[in-house]
Amino acid sequence: MKGKSLSRLGLLHLWVVYLVWSSTYLAFKVGVSNGFAPFWMGATRFIPAALLLLLYARWQGFEIRLGGAEAGRLALSGAMLWLGGNGLILVATQYVPSGYVALMIATTPIWAALLEGLLERRRPPRLLVAGLSVGLAGIGLLNAPQLSEGAPDHLLAFLLLILSPLMWASGTLYTQRKSPHLRPEVVSGYQQLFAGLGFLLLSWTLGEDWGAPNPIGWAANLYLIVFGSLVAYTSYILAVRLLPLSLVTTYAYVNPVIALLLGWLLLKEPVGLWTLAGSALVLVGVGLVFKSQSKTPSPSA
Repeated sequence: MKGKSLSRLGLLHLWVVYLVWSSTYLAFKVGVSNGFAPFWMGATRFIPAALLLLLYARWQGFEIRLGGAEAGRLALSGAMLWLGGNGLILVATQYVPSGYVALMIATTPIWAALLEGLLERRRPPRLLVAGLSVGLAGIGLLNAPQLSEGAPDHLLAFLLLILSPLMWASGTLYTQRKSPHLRPEVVSGYQQLFAGLGFLLLSWTLGEDWGAPNPIGWAANLYLIVFGSLVAYTSYILAVRLLPLSLVTTYAYVNPVIALLLGWLLLKEPVGLWTLAGSALVLVGVGLVFKSQSKTPSPSA
């Protein structure tokens, strides 16, 4: 374990996860601010990314054929993870800063731990309760100024960004329990493919304008395809193999901080006292959740 924790290659891949996954929130904002409707952006990102992953898996000789039950499970988990988790982010990003979005999504581990405890019908540890309480207090501080003014756009974004991490956490838990015995690249490829088709159907149903994105919007989406869906995903898998999981999961603390800085530096998004106080509490809450999980043996291990 000590050798793995000192792996330079593993640390390099972890830095890729830090930087790229943090910057995806910026790319979301740039895309929807330059002509992309949310669901059309999701369709044009996930379908190409999925096809590239599945072509790579085929080239490597991995099994990619699906049975009916496997296809249903991957379609459901893909819808929860990407269509629900990521699609709601894209809608919310139209109305609020990218750094705020990243901080709200940083609560995902809190919701995942809470849902896991409910599913397994075990009494939550005190640290988990403390983490949930502190994280919720942080969400309250982040949203206090706008919600006190009754801004409808911010209220909609707030509700979507509560539901999004719940969807992602639900999809993650479902994938852990019901995932087919296939390579991770194949599972992720099909999840993104089914989600991408869902994005396409929703975009067509809602009558989104497919010809509106300008070159900057397309560049942001290309960045998400190449770096967000392919490069960072591969680096995450390799980092998990080369480093202790407790180190790899620190991306949950690092990504929102970097995203906040990127939004402030590149998009001039405001960072006030409420934002700083709320973000600090959210990150402390996530830290307490991780600590409680490290002390509780997982029944699925």
